[in-house]
Amino acid sequence: MATITSASFSSPTLRRAGPTKSATGIRDFWHQLFARTFHPYRPELHYMRGPGPACRAKQMALSPAVQSMLAGIQTAKAREPSARS
Repeated sequence: MATITSASFSSPTLRRAGPTKSATGIRDFWHQLFARTFHPYRPELHYMRGPGPACRAKQMALSPAVQSMLAGIQTAKAREPSARS
């Protein structure tokens, strides 16, 4: 007569120490999805197309002497032939 012995595969040495690869993959996917979806910084909301009202107010607050000097510089630059030509 033959004797049948069975080994238990649920012994502590054969158990995995953490979540399975598929569970880790799913968890990482959801973590990245929520991190990207609910991230507070959205650069497109902070994009400016040019000088804003603060820059304009700063320019207007300059003394008349400085304003005339800046106007002279801008006119001189406008009269110069461009270096690209």
